Amino acid sequence: MSKTSQQNTTTDASGASVIHAQAHSSGLQQVPQLVPVSPGGGGKAVPPSKQGKKNSFVDRNSDEYRQRRERNNMAVKKSRLKSKQKAQDTLQRVNQLKEENERLEAKIKLLTKELSVLKDLFLEHAHNFADNVQPVGTETTTTNPENSGQ
Repeated sequence: MSKTSQQNTTTDASGASVIHAQAHSSGLQQVPQLVPVSPGGGGKAVPPSKQGKKNSFVDRNSDEYRQRRERNNMAVKKSRLKSKQKAQDTLQRVNQLKEENERLEAKIKLLTKELSVLKDLFLEHAHNFADNVQPVGTETTTTNPENSGQ
């Protein structure tokens, strides 16, 4: 048995190339294959949210529709309340952090003043201590007037 095949390429209405392969003497069925004409694919993808939906008319008076709308409205209210609460919490946290920052800045100022005062006291004490201490070997001897006459 010979397994030769023949391919015919045609373009359909959507612009995709269709390859028709015929297998001779093998008994295989002809299976069309879609091959994109352009590298980009040529077609638009349908989002998953739109794939399963039918384009049928929705009866706005039905109980199912009313229930879906009520559930959706409740979900929207809940979402908006949650968003509003989150914004309020964030604003409250911002205010707390501002107050803490002000307290810390005041503490920095106080500690800086305290450091300056202690530094001045230390330098004054060190200067006075240096003036009172004489280098070794430069001691002055005093003569005793009582001993000088004998």
